Amino acid sequence: MKAERNRISNRYLSEGEGEKAKILGEMEKELAQIRSEAYRKAQEIKGQADARATAIYAQAYEQDPDFFNFLKTLETYQETLTQKTLIVVPLESKFFKYLIPETTPVE
Repeated sequence: MKAERNRISNRYLSEGEGEKAKILGEMEKELAQIRSEAYRKAQEIKGQADARATAIYAQAYEQDPDFFNFLKTLETYQETLTQKTLIVVPLESKFFKYLIPETTPVE
């Protein structure tokens, strides 16, 4: 009688483990689908934002190319000069166009 109950108990445990594996498998599949869809949507949104930013940059450049170049140069300064990195650039470089006044002689 005890052996019979152990056999029944083991059968239920085995069936339970099988159901558990099935449920976990389905969950992993659904999770992969959700992540895939989220990634696709994120890439689509990024693409739309990039396109909009490019259109805005083009419009700004068309309105005043000199001012646009000035702003882009300031952005470059901000990105490069705020980092704790040694930058070696000749003083004659266009990189320093707005940092060094033209009246200052460069030796």
